[in-house]
Amino acid sequence: MALSWNEIKDRALNFSKEWAETSNEEADAKPFLVEFFNVFGISSKRVSTFEHRVKKLDDKDGYIDLLWKGTILIEMKSRGKNLDKAYQQAKDYTHGLKQHELPKYILISDFENFRLYDLEEDKVVDFKLSDLVNNVQHFGYILGYQKKVYKEQDPANIKAAELMGKLHDRLEEIGYTGHPLEVYLVRILFLLFAEDTTIFNKQQFQDYVEQRSAEDGSDLAAKLQELFQVLNTPSEKRFKNLDDQLAEFPYVNGKLFEENLPTASFDAKMRQALLDCCYIDWSKISPAIFGSMFQSVMNPKERRNLGAHYTSETNILKLIKPLFLDDLWKEFENIKDNKNKLPEFHKKLSTLKFLDPACGCGNFLVITYRELRLLELEILRASNKTGQRVFDVREIIYLDVDMMCGIEYEEFPARIAEVAMWLIDHQMNMQISNEFGQYFVRLPLKKAAKIIHGNALKTDWENVVSKNELTYIIGNPPFIGKKEQKPEQKADMEMLFANAKGTGVLDYVTAWYIKSAQYIQNTKIKVAFVSTNSICQGEQVGLLWSLMLNKYKIKIHFAHRTFKWSNEAKGNAAVYCVIVGFANYDTNNKSIFEYEDIKGEAHEIKAKNINPYLVDAKDIFVGKRRKPICNIPEISFGSMPNDGGNFLFTDEEKNAFIEQETKAEKFFRPLISAHEFLNGHKRWCLWLKNANPTDLKETKLVTERVENVRKLREQSTRQATQKLAAFPTLFGEDRQPKSDYVLIPRHSSENRKYIPLGFFDENSIASDSCLFIEGAKLYHFGILMSSIHMAWVKSVCGRLESRFRYSKDIVYNNYPWPENPTDKQIKAIETAAQKVLDARLEFPKSSLSDLYDPLTMPPVLIKAHNELDKAVDLAYRPQPFTSEANRMVFLFELYEKYTADLFTKEKPKKIKKTK
Repeated sequence: MALSWNEIKDRALNFSKEWAETSNEEADAKPFLVEFFNVFGISSKRVSTFEHRVKKLDDKDGYIDLLWKGTILIEMKSRGKNLDKAYQQAKDYTHGLKQHELPKYILISDFENFRLYDLEEDKVVDFKLSDLVNNVQHFGYILGYQKKVYKEQDPANIKAAELMGKLHDRLEEIGYTGHPLEVYLVRILFLLFAEDTTIFNKQQFQDYVEQRSAEDGSDLAAKLQELFQVLNTPSEKRFKNLDDQLAEFPYVNGKLFEENLPTASFDAKMRQALLDCCYIDWSKISPAIFGSMFQSVMNPKERRNLGAHYTSETNILKLIKPLFLDDLWKEFENIKDNKNKLPEFHKKLSTLKFLDPACGCGNFLVITYRELRLLELEILRASNKTGQRVFDVREIIYLDVDMMCGIEYEEFPARIAEVAMWLIDHQMNMQISNEFGQYFVRLPLKKAAKIIHGNALKTDWENVVSKNELTYIIGNPPFIGKKEQKPEQKADMEMLFANAKGTGVLDYVTAWYIKSAQYIQNTKIKVAFVSTNSICQGEQVGLLWSLMLNKYKIKIHFAHRTFKWSNEAKGNAAVYCVIVGFANYDTNNKSIFEYEDIKGEAHEIKAKNINPYLVDAKDIFVGKRRKPICNIPEISFGSMPNDGGNFLFTDEEKNAFIEQETKAEKFFRPLISAHEFLNGHKRWCLWLKNANPTDLKETKLVTERVENVRKLREQSTRQATQKLAAFPTLFGEDRQPKSDYVLIPRHSSENRKYIPLGFFDENSIASDSCLFIEGAKLYHFGILMSSIHMAWVKSVCGRLESRFRYSKDIVYNNYPWPENPTDKQIKAIETAAQKVLDARLEFPKSSLSDLYDPLTMPPVLIKAHNELDKAVDLAYRPQPFTSEANRMVFLFELYEKYTADLFTKEKPKKIKKTK
């Protein structure tokens, strides 16, 4: 059993007194260091070697007074000797050590003065022998007490996972696979953590492997099997003649070592792979991060992108802070000085229960538990601020891992999650130990997080945790779009949505929303999930949230609008997410977290109501609509060639074609696709609609292209395409307008403040990557280029990744235009719209992409758009809009009015055509 700090200090006082009375002649390094380690309750024989021989840089032998491999090197000198020279000598010795033997600390002493060098932090502590009692905390590292700061991408996490990957590969190569391999590795993971975090003695597992197994690894599997059995056996039930080194291991329990696994087989390389894992300092590894990395090493494809699959701590805190953590801290701050309320609050904390129904390796549960234990620590500090010593810390720690529950589809991460919870519990216990001067460890393991291996969508959550006990549901369910869903996942969706019409387009994550909504009926349970932003945009909104709000009476309590979720791992694709917190009851305390920059930090906005678009407005669903709700020109898709590229040409290709076939020039038309339009490139197409057959016959190269199109369509597996083979001169889908039109690219960067639109004549062919509005005038162009229209786009459009996906049926046809604008207002908008076009013309060599880039947008164009925004806003109402959220509240109210009265009242005034 490790010593408390009070016991260590008592020993330090006695040690200092005894050696202060020792003369120079009597001062001997070995007994001095033996007693020094005894101060900390550590046997120097177990952890160190005296007079360790090394080769110095000059190839001569040197002797280190004491070396604890991988931990500390100690060099002793006679009283009064130069400690600087002694330090340099110690540094020289390190050149003769192997990588895993290199110390993290160097201690130099002349029996009177101590100098401790922290080589990792590059810090030095000086003190006298008489002052050792006040400096024992600096040696906390050898006890595993030091607090660690975790980095989300700490190289130690990745290195550790890679080493475990090597061990995994070698075991798999010999045929040790499947469930036994997974359990085996989880056990080893626990042992590695245990020996570096004071669950076991320092390096106890490493020493066992090094000292009790042969270098060729031939007996290592049997030795590990024996160790597993010992760890699962209470001390009083173990064999009386058990090897002393094995007998020193504590009883672990927790069913971690209960299952009788097949005996593996090791060789020299595998033994070394295990020892390489031992040489890592596992006290630096975060249980919240490593679990997901560990899971990644099991999959060679995922291993190439190691570190990409965990949920970052930052994103977990975005969810748990507004869900419950912020409120708990506020409550604590209000009652921390109240001796009566503080114990009640502490008790309340211990009754909280959490469920992550897609827990993976337990990231959410680990971070949540850690944050609650940190709050409990503050409660204990507040309770003991008078300085009274707590005699038994076990009696005042209420929180334990059994407050956490999870469901995970795959067995391996489920087991990792269970172990990760024990590990974070132990790390928090060490923090308590450090705080109150008492060693506190929960061994044997009596409680565990309840992690169920199964399909969460088919599991009865009531069998995992009763809704009468549960407080919060949290997590990050799988992001799988409709196209990526496997048959069994589609079956899950059909089961939960009861084959409701249209729900086949929903993301897989929506099933967790429905399952949670069903489970929390008539309870005070609160839920929050990280999800793809698509569930709050476009057509998915009406399909999912009409059920959530109308059938299950769900109210959204808080939401993070779209933010970019990506990790630092190379090649990791970014995901664009939202966080939605909800319950089966309403609250007056609602918050929206808005991101000016989706890669940046959020700012909080208090809301009266949060609708499914995550906007402070009434609960409204903007569904697909075939006709506009206002009297405006209709919008259409551009034309689709369906030609295998035979009708399409770049500038160079067109010129080369005409050189060979001069008569073909009259068949070429500009083809306007979104990419060419935005980036200022030219593209051409053969437009053979109404072409004279005789003219076609005279252009052999053109007819060859037509023949290619015919064959391509005939060979298609789609019946509709096969029918098009009868019309090989035409585009597969011809929607080309017969007069001037406004063109809208269907996809545009979210970084632009406005989606650039443009005017074209009937001879410019609009491709299917664009939409067009035939007969649109400056007024329509001005409205569509305004900030208020962009606010609508951002809220209701779908997204391709994070880019805007402008749709005719949801965005354009549902947009509420100004209600009965006056002629003066229309004229003001037209004038301002023309200024926007004029400003563009001042930069003939710049593409629209450059003109509308936030970093390079010319001031004259910014000014023109500001004037247009003002003119459009005034057409809606005389009072200015103070924010985008303000605009959306107004637009949703107007939308509700237009759609409610669509067939009963006069529609908004139709706009007169202007010259």
